[in-house]
Amino acid sequence: MLLKALKYGVGLVLVGFAGLVVFLFVSPPALLKVGTNYSAKIVCSNVFIANRDAQEVLTVDVQAPGHPLLKHISVDVDAEAQRVEARVFRFFAPAVSQYRSGLGCTNVHDADLSSAKLESLPDAGPGVWPVGNDVTPIDNAALSDALSDPDLLGEGARAVVVVKNGRVVGEAYAEGFDETTPLLGWSMTKTVTASIIGALVQNGDMTVEDTLENTYPEWAQDGRNAVQVGDMLAMASGLDWNEDYGNVSDVTQMLYLNDDMAGFAANRDLASEVGTAFNYSSGTSTMLSRVWQDHLDDDGLSYPQEALFGPLGMTSAIMETDALDTYVGSSYMYATARDWARFGQFLLQKGVWNGQQILPVGYVDWMFEPVAVSEDVYGKGHLWIDSTENQGQFEGSVWLLGHDGQSVGVFPKRDIVIVRLGLTPSKIGYSQLPLAEAVLKALD
Repeated sequence: MLLKALKYGVGLVLVGFAGLVVFLFVSPPALLKVGTNYSAKIVCSNVFIANRDAQEVLTVDVQAPGHPLLKHISVDVDAEAQRVEARVFRFFAPAVSQYRSGLGCTNVHDADLSSAKLESLPDAGPGVWPVGNDVTPIDNAALSDALSDPDLLGEGARAVVVVKNGRVVGEAYAEGFDETTPLLGWSMTKTVTASIIGALVQNGDMTVEDTLENTYPEWAQDGRNAVQVGDMLAMASGLDWNEDYGNVSDVTQMLYLNDDMAGFAANRDLASEVGTAFNYSSGTSTMLSRVWQDHLDDDGLSYPQEALFGPLGMTSAIMETDALDTYVGSSYMYATARDWARFGQFLLQKGVWNGQQILPVGYVDWMFEPVAVSEDVYGKGHLWIDSTENQGQFEGSVWLLGHDGQSVGVFPKRDIVIVRLGLTPSKIGYSQLPLAEAVLKALD
């Protein structure tokens, strides 16, 4: 009797296990698919854009700082096809990320990825940065000490560049990274999106008062028809959105489970009256990418190079798209630390570069204006503004901030830009402010 019961129990376990295996094959949970798509995307971009080792990226960038699930993910890199496939427990929730020249890597689900690609921008010629890439750090012991202090740089720091009076005066790189390594800016990409829109405003192709129903016609039928580009840039559209990265949320579904990211984000209802509440949303910036691309006849894929990256000499910069060729203007731009510094200097110069007015007169000042409903901590052009308790030498500063410790601090009153890039999860509690304070003091 006992033997019969034991056999019956074992049979149930085997049937249950088999059922679980079939379930994971046929319909893996969304959390597993988020994990594999995230892994495939990060490995693909770092291998084919930054020329890093795939296993190192998987171990160091994906598994070490992330969700425990990620430790069970493996990747296969097809160097010839320039694609990466990831699976969890080696069999389940397969995800594919495909590289295309000039457009980086894209997760592909059900869509057919287009054959679009961009030619690389020519390398900057000889000359002192920012015209070229010749850099001579200044002899400043206090600055050197700040740029070599692990406590100030923070865990996982990979690159720091300091610009004063339009010249690189100091920089530092972690082992395995240098001035040629493109690094992901995460949400710093949002400010680039705001600047691309500014370039279109300068050309008379857009205004910040434009509504969005031409791109999202369903919005014309309800209160979303009042949402303007400026409301979106200020993160005050009133649209419902969950930006939690810890689990399956709006932002992780958009980035890792959808071919049409802008379409997914646009399918949000109003949670509050337009302009009355601040809600930080990566969906907002990605929707805006589709909007500005719709203003251009050729889908706008070459426009970032033509309008910004080429004129500024940001030859390493690559913005990545979703599977429908919409730029992921919220999250996915790679550039070297020196090129991120060029962008910060561009903002410091009020959108002027080499005498060319790339952004409208007054547009950068408008970008820097605080959004009242954000309690004055967010600017109207996808920027963070230092809170009042951090004024003093930080007075007038604005910040590009990105996931995992990315930052570009712009200090107009000091004519200084400070770039800090790395892999520093928020749970570590790192702040870029002590580093900035030490650098500013050293340059007094």
